[in-house]
Amino acid sequence: MSALPPRGLAALLAKAPADVVILSSLRTPVCRAYKGHLKDAYPEELLAAVLRATRERHPDVPVDDVAVGVVLSELGGSKAARMALNHVGFPNETCLHTVNRACASSLQAIAAVAAQIRTGAIAVGIGAGMESMTRNYGSRAVPVDVWPALKDSPAKDARDCIMPMGLTSENVAARYGVSRADQDAFAAQSHLRASAARAAGRFDDETVPVTTRFQEVDRQGAPVGDAQTITVARDDGIRDAISAEALAKLKPAFKPDGASTAGNSSQVSDGAAATLLMRRSTATQLGLQDRILGRFVSAVTSGCAPDEMGIGPALAIPRLLAQHGLSVDDVHRWEINEAFASQAIHCLRALGLEQAWEQGRVNPDGGAIALGHPLGATGARMTSTLVHGLRRDGGDLGVVSMCVGTGMGMAGLFARE
Repeated sequence: MSALPPRGLAALLAKAPADVVILSSLRTPVCRAYKGHLKDAYPEELLAAVLRATRERHPDVPVDDVAVGVVLSELGGSKAARMALNHVGFPNETCLHTVNRACASSLQAIAAVAAQIRTGAIAVGIGAGMESMTRNYGSRAVPVDVWPALKDSPAKDARDCIMPMGLTSENVAARYGVSRADQDAFAAQSHLRASAARAAGRFDDETVPVTTRFQEVDRQGAPVGDAQTITVARDDGIRDAISAEALAKLKPAFKPDGASTAGNSSQVSDGAAATLLMRRSTATQLGLQDRILGRFVSAVTSGCAPDEMGIGPALAIPRLLAQHGLSVDDVHRWEINEAFASQAIHCLRALGLEQAWEQGRVNPDGGAIALGHPLGATGARMTSTLVHGLRRDGGDLGVVSMCVGTGMGMAGLFARE
């Protein structure tokens, strides 16, 4: 086991053979559930696309283990994910397991693989995530067959673990003074940033096209015309023209007098992502030292009350920075998941990141309100956007963070190579 983590910016940026480095970080397009272009794809089909692309870019790299973040899939996605791994040509010697930490599942998968590498259990691994919310949302999002004592538990926090996420958003808005107007303005900015990023090709290097079947449907969900084979290359939830004024016309989605709407909440989405990690010494042995994109440094989780789970990043990020003797000013790029505008705004205020948001250092290419939030894949998607963004735009350190259903936050620290 390693000693205490390196502290201070200079120590973090120093290179060492034991570093956990990133050789590839890819994602599928993220598309709207139910009507988007990936609605007829299976989650393991999306996973296969990013695993195949990872293997094609590094065909001679022996991968020891793959961790896949997944929230909703049957049997935790473990059998289907293993099938996808074998389908795209990984040998039987490559192992696989799935991880479920709700919205942080694939960031947890990356952290789990990094921990295996750091302790010498493996030399190379992939941290990935997959989710088809089209196929698996609804009844699988909240447990139905659960111990009855929990639903009637005298412990409020136990009951609140199955509180609808939209109500937790309303709690955050009410308790921390986040207005509807601020939420709509934030959401509009997320779309405009994502639209500009897509138009400028800033997602191109991180995105793997997916060829799949697609059946057009009408507003009631009824099939229209014949099924087609299409290639999906772009995120399809981004609105190129949107304003806070337009979003203000939407009705509250979760309570009659609430402020969270379909327009200022994250989109229900389908997608997958995968990040290839290895020890720096392994990369050198394989002659890949010049292809290193970045480095995974560390990740932490923090717990909070389930009924205000959205505050999680405001708790996890300070803990992460304190481990390394850093301040928020030492971080050059932030990817903070926009589960809801209410909680994202509160976290920015609590962390002192409002100016960084205005400067475009937080979610500069938009976030989940515009791009979507495929639960099990979001952490790895954000990692891909962060790693490629740091490499393209400069800056040494980046943080990925999100709130986690049932009352947690997670944050991961990454360094540019």
